[in-house]
Amino acid sequence: MTDEQPHLPDLRAADADRERVAERLRDAVAEGRLDMEEFEERLDATYKARTYGELEPITRDLPAVGAKVSMVKGPVSDDPAAIDWSERMVSGEPSSKIGFAFWGGFSRKGGWVVGPQFDGIAVWGGGEIDLREARFTERDVEIRCWTLMGGMQVIVPPEMTVVVKGFGFMGGFDDKATGEGTPGSPRVVVKGFALMGGVGVDRKIRRAEKLRLKEERRRERVERREERRELQMRKRGERS
Repeated sequence: MTDEQPHLPDLRAADADRERVAERLRDAVAEGRLDMEEFEERLDATYKARTYGELEPITRDLPAVGAKVSMVKGPVSDDPAAIDWSERMVSGEPSSKIGFAFWGGFSRKGGWVVGPQFDGIAVWGGGEIDLREARFTERDVEIRCWTLMGGMQVIVPPEMTVVVKGFGFMGGFDDKATGEGTPGSPRVVVKGFALMGGVGVDRKIRRAEKLRLKEERRRERVERREERRELQMRKRGERS
């Protein structure tokens, strides 16, 4: 009698396979492709999935290369939150070169494409320049911020190389985010001038990473409940 090779979709999925799908879902939320309700539903289905056939449909409608779960086992990064900077480098034109706010505000965030230079101007207004999910056409990027009685915030991921060179007069230009990033990171120089206003440059984790940490804590709570339940069952069995 010979052993038959199971059909590929019927093969049992490992924890690493489920985590790859969960990471793709977190990216989809950060990119605005899924809302939180859809994310929660698909994530729940991901952790309940037992086979490749159950995992594959979860990301079927999410565009991008590698969006579907791979049926071939491959190496898994030791750090699931690490940014692959090579995937963030793109060709073509930037999606925006300038942001302007006058008695109002502007925002650049999500998966927008950043060119070698971006100018932010805020006059009696505010601006937000979020680079955590951005893609880049060049390795060297210059963000120029100009404020007059206004404020601007530049948000970068912890893994990015940042140099802050701005100047404030009767205002402030925060440089606490200056520092080296991970290998392959773009080098972002933030410069400009703040007059009776302020420019802040802050390092914050990505939304996808926040979701990953949230789910990690949720899994830990579930595991602790299961452990307590099993312990109680064993104690009852010992008493009976």
